[in-house]
Amino acid sequence: MTGEFTCGRCLQALHRFRLPLRLRSPALNSYIPCQRRSFSSGLIAWRTATSDIPDPRALLKPNNLFHNFSQSPSPAIRQRAAFIKQNAFCPHPSHLQTRPDEPEGIAPPAHSHFECPDCGIPIYCSEGHWVDDFEAHLEVCETLKQINEDDHDLRSGRFFPEFAMPGLQDENFVINMTNWDTFLYTREFDAINDDRSMRQVTRMLTYPLTIGSVLHELSPYSIRKDKRLTAEGLRSISALRYSLHPPRTGEGVDIQGLRVKAPPVRIFILGARAESSLPRDVWLQLSHIFPRSLINLIFIGPESMANRDEEFPLPERTPENPFGGIVEDRLGGQMKITTYVDYFHTMYKAHYFQPFDPYLDCIVLFHPGLGHPASSHEWEETLPLLLETKVPIITTGYTQWDMERDIDWVREKCAGEFDILLEPGENIFRSLRWDLNDLDPHDVSCGNWGLWAFRGKRYIPCLD
Repeated sequence: MTGEFTCGRCLQALHRFRLPLRLRSPALNSYIPCQRRSFSSGLIAWRTATSDIPDPRALLKPNNLFHNFSQSPSPAIRQRAAFIKQNAFCPHPSHLQTRPDEPEGIAPPAHSHFECPDCGIPIYCSEGHWVDDFEAHLEVCETLKQINEDDHDLRSGRFFPEFAMPGLQDENFVINMTNWDTFLYTREFDAINDDRSMRQVTRMLTYPLTIGSVLHELSPYSIRKDKRLTAEGLRSISALRYSLHPPRTGEGVDIQGLRVKAPPVRIFILGARAESSLPRDVWLQLSHIFPRSLINLIFIGPESMANRDEEFPLPERTPENPFGGIVEDRLGGQMKITTYVDYFHTMYKAHYFQPFDPYLDCIVLFHPGLGHPASSHEWEETLPLLLETKVPIITTGYTQWDMERDIDWVREKCAGEFDILLEPGENIFRSLRWDLNDLDPHDVSCGNWGLWAFRGKRYIPCLD
């Protein structure tokens, strides 16, 4: 209540004298400061204001973020450097990329022990190979340096005003989902004037916004030319939009204002990993985009509770809860999150979620690796069951090559049994921050770069 009569700058100064709330986010592999907001009469009681006051908790300053990984002041980054040196191989053409019998004139594989002085990441086995292959390395060197500084920024201990998420918005204000800038502005985020801060916040928001950008009535994807939505996609997405944008019923807070509500829209996120442990304020942004609808997020996958045992110990499997689901239902009143550490095909065969309704259900696959040799066998049993549901399946990929590999695998396994709802292409709300593959430092990608959608065929064409 006292915050209602205090300006944002004073509240920020007082905030420095108490221990901030920190939430663990494996998606960013760091501790992310989070602030709570209070509301009064539908208005935000206080806002995080940009301040020139130096942060006494900051361990690294904005002009001192670049460090070689092996000499980083962060123990986590030094440990990551040791992992890269132990598992990554030198990309110089003189080395074998595999381990067959070595032909004459070609050196055996060698681990990446030499750190590039420009990007600070272990890339080559020696300085000589780095100099010899410098032209090829120059293509990604600037991006690797950006990744280096972004990782150190997350562990700098500074105050993160960009992670303060806005709450429920007045319905009279229309959300513009043309791109990141228009969305953050119309959703009344605090101004983000730094590119690095923009990359950090989009790394988290890309998950709810990827879903919202497809299902919202003001979606940037449509059946217009080059807008990628197909005719079948319009049929499926329109059904979900009808449920997510219900008409106003004049509901009130008293008994006379009670109205019958539609069932919640279920969004199944299969193969959940880092996205299941994002701060709940991030996922609440999806509820704020659809303020008049109930949403039930369902995370399913054996890694959906990785590194969260202390936060939510796995419950025992009982007849009332046969798959040990963890329910979080105190999320603003309009959203519920349920997590299952199991496979979707196991629960599907037990008829745990049936029936599926195209007006109320949607399936999302974040970087599923459908065509990846190491994970495709895990999806062979699940894919036919996904097509049986006849609900939209929204899928993302790290890169264009990764997305096309998934599409080719689906066509190979289920040719003629599915319809494309959204043509493959770049995701408008992809993460602006680049990520590094520790097993191959030259392989850089960003979260949810590619986006496409498909669905099991609802009818069989006539063959005359």
